[in-house]
Amino acid sequence: MSKDFERAPNHFTDRIGDPAWPLEAGRYRLVVSRACPWASRAVIVRRLLGLETALSMAVTDPIQDEKSWRFTLDPDGRDPVLGIEYLGEAYRAREPSYDGGISVPAIVDVPSGKLVTNDYPEITLNLETEWAPLHRDGAPDLYPEPLRAEIDAVNEDVFRDVNNGVYAAGFATRQRAYERVANRLFERLDALEERLTTRRYLVGDTITEADVRLFVTLVRFDAVYHGHFKCNRRKITEYPALWAYSRDLFQTPGFGDTVNFDHITRHYYEVHRNINPTGIVPIGPELGLWSTAHGREELGGRPFGDGTPPGPVAAGEEVPAVR
Repeated sequence: MSKDFERAPNHFTDRIGDPAWPLEAGRYRLVVSRACPWASRAVIVRRLLGLETALSMAVTDPIQDEKSWRFTLDPDGRDPVLGIEYLGEAYRAREPSYDGGISVPAIVDVPSGKLVTNDYPEITLNLETEWAPLHRDGAPDLYPEPLRAEIDAVNEDVFRDVNNGVYAAGFATRQRAYERVANRLFERLDALEERLTTRRYLVGDTITEADVRLFVTLVRFDAVYHGHFKCNRRKITEYPALWAYSRDLFQTPGFGDTVNFDHITRHYYEVHRNINPTGIVPIGPELGLWSTAHGREELGGRPFGDGTPPGPVAAGEEVPAVR
């Protein structure tokens, strides 16, 4: 994931629902790393929409090797459904001469073993729209049509300055470049703090795609971006509204129950040896704070709109509880 900042356009951009890839329950497998914020978007959306039985999920080891994402968490080091040791095998099944980067999230066609898409911004939108016939009863509308223009505009700002901004700061090799993107990051966080002081969610009065995209960066911020990526003007815990908003979402079914802080911290500090040569993983921050009261209910809002919360986490997909 060290090459994920300022990500180039994704090489494989097909969509489920295209003629070549019809929507079929059980046909596709979502491959993710719980360390990766881009993949975490898809994990959260899949759970909120209740797609666990329709779209199976493979979780890679948070530590990559020279062949990138590997399935060493599974017995015999192979994904039990795809039968492969590395995600790159699905890339090359699709394009034998492919020698580019291997990224998550990825959707793989199980019968052929071929990668369908690694188009991370489109994957969640695809799950929210084309996958609608397979959504659970009571699934929330995360991309409501009347709000799409506003959601898209918020997402663009958040991606440029926050989601991608932390990477641009962390991998900067020149002082002026670092200061430019770091300053822009905190200007955007200041604006988001103001926006969220009087409203519970980013767009409308329910959880939307915009909240998912911001959350995956906020939940990693103090644990890795503040120190590891030198985004240290402030911690998220020092923003009253952003910190309460982050806890509100974390405590909402479908968000915190998908977060594995061990995978997050080990990946960033062990893999990015150009930034952290020793590979030492810090012992903090205190994770128990994520379970403290947030008080955001006073702002109103309906987390799932006319829908309902997702049910219990699927067997085998549990993550360690924060303490």
